[in-house]
Amino acid sequence: MKVQKIVNSARVPDLEHWGEVGLPDSPVVTVSGSRIPIVGESVDTGVFECTPGSYRRSVKEAEVMHFLQGSGSFTQDGSDTLEFGVGDTFFFEADTHGTWRIEQTMRKLYVILR
Repeated sequence: MKVQKIVNSARVPDLEHWGEVGLPDSPVVTVSGSRIPIVGESVDTGVFECTPGSYRRSVKEAEVMHFLQGSGSFTQDGSDTLEFGVGDTFFFEADTHGTWRIEQTMRKLYVILR
């Protein structure tokens, strides 16, 4: 199928438990998600969700994400802090490193370019 639809991505049920992350002096962040493969394409796509707290990000590939719920911020190493909320979109260059601070449970659609 050349076109795939995620029905109401802000409420996709039954996300898989992907583990816990966190920083000292921060609540443990539970991460979960659902991968949605696009056959024949070299991308990783899906829905990602995490609970409040702080954690480090270190992804080698470029990523596009669109926030469906929640709020917080991302501080790229050596750069200013970017706040996010529902409806915002971030574009990350490959090898972007920094710290997430999640205030309210965050859910996003993501595309990681490989």
